[in-house]
Amino acid sequence: MSVASTSKTAGSARKRAPRLGSADTIREAAAGLFLSRGYQGTSIDEVAARAGVSKQTIYTHFANKDDLFQDLVLGNAGRAEAFVSEMLAGIEEAGDLEASLRELARTYVRFVIRPQVLQLRRLVIAEAARFPDLARAYYERVPARVYAAMAQLFARLSKAGRLRVDDPGAAAHHFAWLTLGQAMDQAMFGVAEADVAAGDLDRMADAAVAVFLAAYGAPTSAGRGSRRR
Repeated sequence: MSVASTSKTAGSARKRAPRLGSADTIREAAAGLFLSRGYQGTSIDEVAARAGVSKQTIYTHFANKDDLFQDLVLGNAGRAEAFVSEMLAGIEEAGDLEASLRELARTYVRFVIRPQVLQLRRLVIAEAARFPDLARAYYERVPARVYAAMAQLFARLSKAGRLRVDDPGAAAHHFAWLTLGQAMDQAMFGVAEADVAAGDLDRMADAAVAVFLAAYGAPTSAGRGSRRR
């Protein structure tokens, strides 16, 4: 290859780099608009203006608005999947099971009851009729993934004699909704969403674990100490 050809190729690559490197900027701009205005209230023109790029640049990365919307939803689902693994790590080896479950519940409710997570959940539900496959994929990759991981954990803890669980799937749903139910019900309707203090969430989480262990705690669960009878 000649020096001139090499120089021309390098120049073209430099010109493409900013354009191809703008995908994250586009995603950030689109996320802000979709979450605040919804799917119908967001246009590609507005995304381009907020991202500081041309519409053609957006179409270099995303086929259309539907594609950009699906990228937003499933991209957040991917981050949630990673969080699930971190959230459940170490519980089986913990000496104090009750304290570990309280920490799990506190972490879980704080992760879910966040403005951006709640906005995304509302958005997916609002657009479920328009994007049924996307809504199903989100459910399978986020809530269902959490339930499945918790069910596997509770099954192992039951096998080890630290819980008494006949139906791990049901136990997982009970744990999840005992933990999230009150805060989620309020937050999805925007009731006191901004006023829920971390301490309130912690108390909800601790109460959820107390009820869960009243139903599923093994009589001699290791690390729980004496139980009231």
